[in-house]
Order: sequence, then C-alpha cells, then structure tokens
Amino acid sequence: MTRPLPVINIKAQSNHHALFLMLVSVVIALFTFIFSQGYWRQFHLVIIFIYLCALVIFITGLAKYLEPKYSLSLNPTGIKYQHRYGQWQVEWQEVQRISLINETSGLATIQLPYIGIRLLNLSSLADKISPRLANRLIHEQKPLVAFAMSQKLLPLEQSLINFEPFTLSSGEIITGPLAAFLHHCALLHQALGYHLYLPETAIDRDLNEFCTLLTQCMRASTKYN
Repeated sequence: MTRPLPVINIKAQSNHHALFLMLVSVVIALFTFIFSQGYWRQFHLVIIFIYLCALVIFITGLAKYLEPKYSLSLNPTGIKYQHRYGQWQVEWQEVQRISLINETSGLATIQLPYIGIRLLNLSSLADKISPRLANRLIHEQKPLVAFAMSQKLLPLEQSLINFEPFTLSSGEIITGPLAAFLHHCALLHQALGYHLYLPETAIDRDLNEFCTLLTQCMRASTKYN
C-alpha cells in the first residue's frame, strides 16, 4: 500500500482574526441599535457613523474569511500557492533557487517583503497557473516593478504590461493574460533575479525562517524520488 506524502500546510497572515472581526462588528451594531432606540434624534449622525464603521469591519472580516484556508501547501513533490483568484504550483525539480530578496541602494541593503523563487525554465509554469490568478498577480506585484524602476533595474518602457504572445521553449505560443504574466515573470527575473514571488502576508512566520523551511523541503524532496 502506497503511503500518502507528508504535507505542510501554511495559513496566511491575512486570514488571521476573520471571525473575531465579524463578531466585533455584529456586537457593535447590536449595541448601537439598542442605544439608538432612545437617542436617535440627538445622536443620529454619530449612530450612522458607527453603523458604517461596523459595516467596514464586517466586510474586512468577511474578506479574510473567504480567503483559502491554506495559502501554501508543501510536499515532497513541490509547492502549491493558493489565492482567492486561483493557484499555481511547481515541482521542486523545476526550482533553481529560493532566497530572500535583498537589494543594495547606496550604502544600505533593502530587504523586500517577498521570497523569490527562480525556475530552471519559465515555460514549466505555463500550464501550472490559472489565467485568472496570472492576471491578478501582475497587478499585485506592481510594487516590485516600481521598486526595480526606482533602483534603475528596469527602464520605464519595459515596465508596461506586455500583451504580446509568449513563445515557450517548446515552440508553443501562449496568448492572453497568461502570456502577459509570463512576460511579467521574465521582466522581474531580469530585474530582481526571480520568476515567482511569495509575499510576506501569505506566510505564517518570519521571512528568513520560512525561506529556510522551503530550502529544507526542496533538499529533502530528493529522498522521495
């Protein structure tokens, strides 16, 4: 009988306190409703403001609650990143390097709030990411492009979204959002040295600690081949 592969599931920081926020908003709205029964005329503007604040808190909690239960799943085969817009996954054997992203600016070293993943071949990602997520990540990673431009790692004309078809190493031509994302990955690789970027908000611990965990998982994967 084949034993199931061990899996490490990671909960994103952005999921924390979802139910708590929703509960707080309900309690605030309830107490405000009770208070308003006798003081609506005197304090109606304040009461409306409190209701709006409660609504914002509830929506924030709901957004957190609707995020995937786990942002990352690590197993001996590879790594899977899960987002409310879709997912991507790569096998460890397709990964060349995993590292923190440190850039030098003058005499200072800047650590970006991401972990970088460099692939052996960008083409391997083409059928392992959902088009909807590919489109979303282009916009979520605009701060990386802006940083690269500020450090003169990218010229302005290259920072624009590239909608041209992308040709894989196999000769297959990719179009649409997926092509734009592959161009985006190639651009960031040119500027910062990595194709994929795990944001700090998607992990449950210190960046350096999580980077070490990923590296250990990649090394340990060879024992399962």
